[in-house]
Amino acid sequence: MTENPDKSDSDPKIPVPAPPQARKEPLPCRQPKPAAEDPEAPERVRRIMASPSYRLAALDADFLQGDHTRGLRLLLDYLKPELTLEQHGVVHTIVVFGSTRICEPAEARRRRDEACARLAAAGGPKAAPDLAARFAVAERIVAKSRYYDVARDFCRLMSEANAGAEPPTTLVMTGGGPGIMEAANRGAFDAGAQTIGLNIALPHEQYPNPYVTPELCFQFHYFALRKLHFLQRARALVAFPGGYGTFDELFEVLTLVQTRVMRPIPIILVGREFWRGAVDFDFLVDEGVIAREDRDLFWFAEDAREIHDSLLAWERAARKE
Repeated sequence: MTENPDKSDSDPKIPVPAPPQARKEPLPCRQPKPAAEDPEAPERVRRIMASPSYRLAALDADFLQGDHTRGLRLLLDYLKPELTLEQHGVVHTIVVFGSTRICEPAEARRRRDEACARLAAAGGPKAAPDLAARFAVAERIVAKSRYYDVARDFCRLMSEANAGAEPPTTLVMTGGGPGIMEAANRGAFDAGAQTIGLNIALPHEQYPNPYVTPELCFQFHYFALRKLHFLQRARALVAFPGGYGTFDELFEVLTLVQTRVMRPIPIILVGREFWRGAVDFDFLVDEGVIAREDRDLFWFAEDAREIHDSLLAWERAARKE
């Protein structure tokens, strides 16, 4: 029998697995071309590696902020909060909107007193009409500052009621800013509950209020994605007196529920006098631009207990249907 000349005396043994990172002998690419071979090579390599095109795409801020990557930014704006909320077991939210300018009563009175002092120092209303107008606004903010306490008390009640769930699946969610949003997050904080804040990146720096749970405070680039997250888990919307932002978010929800793109949820407008003065809903019905049933998509409330109890009544009625 003739032996196979290509066959070695013994088969190779199974090798030891290679280290995941280290090598005994480095690859040629681990060292740049030496100056000894080309004196200009090191500087050329430095310029190549400093070029924007050489940056990893995921770490290239200029690239990621370009027009062509807007779709990626939209996806990331959605995905990061979504995954984080899932990880924390957040199933439902109670969304609270309201003015950033309605501060707690003691602070409102302090600002009113400052406005009064400035007006007096300037010679009174006739001498300083602009300061007189500012003082009048400060007086009205003092009157509305009670809503800070209402929002705080309501969210404390809701958070205490949800404390029995393990983990708590329904959390208070706000825009994460000052004023009514702060009051709502603070009420949940008072109850020892987690609470969510959805901040938005603006041209001028802003700060989240100190009562949002750090792991559940998000900053959005796109208003649209922020609105989506406001409503994706919403079990109720509670809108306090506010300005453009509050109106924008409120009417977005009303439109979605009106068209049934979104399943109806309780929508409570806190402060009957404010809302009736700000929007004449009955006029819209009489003019035929909304139906009478659209006027019934929301109701008014005045204090924390009324908000809380009316929410529970709505849920009981919804379960019977």
